Amino acid sequence: MSEKETVKSIELLTFQLADQEYSLDIMSVREIRGWTRTTPLPHAPSYMKGVINLRGTVLPVMDLSERLGLRAREQTDRNVIIVVSHDDMLTGLLVDAVSDIIALTEDDLQPPPEMQSGQGPGVVSALTLIDERMIRVLELSSVVASVQSTAA
Repeated sequence: MSEKETVKSIELLTFQLADQEYSLDIMSVREIRGWTRTTPLPHAPSYMKGVINLRGTVLPVMDLSERLGLRAREQTDRNVIIVVSHDDMLTGLLVDAVSDIIALTEDDLQPPPEMQSGQGPGVVSALTLIDERMIRVLELSSVVASVQSTAA
């Protein structure tokens, strides 16, 4: 098998978050929903907006902008909830808007520079440049795992 045949292709869902562009592996996305008012839960972290009823399942919804330390904003009807699955657990990620689905190879991704504060793995696993746009690829396990450990 040649080297060219072993390059893995991936598809990413891109979305807007505080005027910045992020992406997630499309294989982790279960559905995209319009903004739905959440039911807040006591003692939850501030970035956890509450829960919604997703066809009989209680779905926790996280404000991804606040979770990533970006500027806070109010939720509007234009916001979108991306329902993702990680370790058989569904989580809703509140974002500003969904942009596109892009297909890449692993060669198109670059590792992020070492700028972490030493608090564990970073939430950005890679960067890619598409049409002069720098797109951050989120490490879903870092984002969701920290929520699970905070809630425990």
